[in-house]
This record gives sequence, C-alpha cells and structure tokens, in this order.
Amino acid sequence: MPLTPEIRWIDTPEALDAACAEVASAEVIALDTEFFRESTFHPVPALIQFTAGGPAFLVDPLEVACTEAFRRLLSSGPLKLLHASSEDLEVFAHWAGVPVAPLVDTQIAQSLLGEVPSMGYQKLVETWVGETLPKDETRSDWLKRPLSETQMLYAALDVVYLLEVWQHQREALERQERRAWVEADCADLVAQSARSDATDGQWYLRHRQLWRLAPRQVEAYRRLTRWREGEARRRDVPRGWLVPDRLLYAIAEQLPENRFELARVEGLKPPLVKREGDDLLRLVREALNVDERDLPPAPLSPMAPEFKQRLKALKRVVNAEAEALGVAPEVLLKRRDLEALVGADLTGQPLPLPGGWRGERLKAGLKAALEEVSR
Repeated sequence: MPLTPEIRWIDTPEALDAACAEVASAEVIALDTEFFRESTFHPVPALIQFTAGGPAFLVDPLEVACTEAFRRLLSSGPLKLLHASSEDLEVFAHWAGVPVAPLVDTQIAQSLLGEVPSMGYQKLVETWVGETLPKDETRSDWLKRPLSETQMLYAALDVVYLLEVWQHQREALERQERRAWVEADCADLVAQSARSDATDGQWYLRHRQLWRLAPRQVEAYRRLTRWREGEARRRDVPRGWLVPDRLLYAIAEQLPENRFELARVEGLKPPLVKREGDDLLRLVREALNVDERDLPPAPLSPMAPEFKQRLKALKRVVNAEAEALGVAPEVLLKRRDLEALVGADLTGQPLPLPGGWRGERLKAGLKAALEEVSR
C-alpha cells in the first residue's frame, strides 16, 4: 500500500517561509510541480510540492507568490530531487525567477543505471520501492480550487517516494562509480534551462527536412522561426498557435513576395494572412535581400552515401560503448549530436566532440571512426 503522508497546504507567504525554515537544514529535498500549458507559451504553475522526509508541503501558487526564503531554498542549500525535470525547471524559472541547484534528476540517474532512458515516475517507484502508485489524477484540473483529497494525495506521493528512490539510486551509482556522471549531467541540464529562457535563434536547425531547402530558403526559415520565438514569448501563446512549423517551412520553400502569393501557401488561412501577413512578408523580403556571400551553407543531405556511411560508423562506436555500460545509446549521444559530427567532418569544420565523462569514453573512438571512413 502507498504511504499516507501528512499533507500541509500552503497559501500564505508566512506559511511558505515557515515550511522553508522547517526543511532548510535537510540534506535532500524532493520537489515537483503541477502546471497548465495548453494555451500559453509559459507554463502556468498550479501547484508546487516539496518534502524533506516529513510533511509533504503543497504550495498554492494561485494564492502565494514565491518568497525570498523559497528562492534561497531552490537556488542553494540542500540537494533538490526532481524527476523528468525539464518542464519543472521552466515552472520554477517563471514563478520563482531562479535556477534550481544543486539538482539531481532521478530520470537522468536511472538512465545511467539501465537501458530505459526515460523511465516514468510510477515505474521508477515500482522498480526501487515496490509500490504501485495511483494514476487516476494524471490529467486532473490542477487549477481548480479546492483540490480534492485524491488530488492532494496524488500530488504528495509525487515527491514522498523520491527520497527513497534516490537513496537506492545513489548507492547503485556509487557502486558503479557513476554518481559524478549524474551530477555533471544535471548541472548541464540546469545551465541549459537557463539558456533556453532567452530567445532561441537556433530553432530552425531542429527541422528534420531542413536539408531539402536551398540556402536562401534556409535563411528565410531561420528568420521566420526566430521571429515566431520572440513573438510567442511576448504574447505568451504556444508556438503552433501563432504559426505552425509546417506553415513557416512552406513559406520558406515558396518565398512569397506579396499577399496574393502568401495566401496561396497551402494551409495558410485568410485570418492568419490578415493578422501576421505583413511580418511574414517582411521576413521573406529580408531573406531575399541577403547577399549571396552571407547566406548559410546548403544543408547536407542525410540521404547522401558519404553522410550515411559516417553516421553508421559513429553509431557503431556509440552502440558498442552503450552495450559495455549497460545503457541506451541515446544516453551517450543523441542522433543530432552524431549528425553534427558528420556535418563538421564533411565540411572541414572542427569536430563538436563530447566533453566530460562522455568525451573520456567516446572521443578517441569517434575520431578514429571518422578517420577510417575518410581514407
């Protein structure tokens, strides 16, 4: 049977500060959030949960703003545990305005202990603690007040088991001499979450079909996605609500020069043309006026034999090391990292080889594989 923890509801600054004082001397604190994001760019915090092994504190961010005491707790002091933390870190950045550190993400820890790279919280608890947690409230309306007793218990259980899970994970990581790996990866995650709060001018590189575009089309797509990123953040709406990726890509393909041509882009409806047409055409016009020498290079085709040959050679290196470590290959290097290595090798650029513990395990093998293919 799952635990029935003591639950304390926090909806005043004084109660939040008192809770912070109660856990301030703890070595480890488990954290989680519930949030809403269907109609906004930034997550809307609905609940903040934390515990240090005693009561489970449920903070109502609809009633209480983050206090200085909680900011200090988040950004310094005890180790913070979160599971699959990337979106939670966005919530804390938006609500509290501070990074969460020091941090251990138990999903990252688990990925370095086995071949399941993205284990969910319920499965994690079942694996390490042997308890089966309820799933009934997964899609609850967390903005509704008051929360039901079932919701409050579900939210509390999202943090109370993290402490025990981490105790088991930590012992296993230390036996395998991998705890430092987890700490390094989690520090990178915190740094990355801080960087992603700025306008992301590299969104265009994520498109899997970018290689099909000519340099001037790539420049148009780059400008269009950079504009959308800034506008989505400013207006606080989802990217796809403003203009979906597929439409920005289609505009970049066709490079329309007037409203008539813009309206002929498949899927671009009249209200969108009316609302955003001037900006979209301005961005295309800017791309059309870029000097040929200043355009980005033509993207490499992943279908080209020389690209596929190098990618296959790099995958062999990563797969062999992953098998030796007993982890999934994507935990070592993701496909986009391998493709970046291939692209750099084919264009004579410095190789973006991994650093840290990954570099120690993989760098020599990756370089040797590329050198072998290039002969």
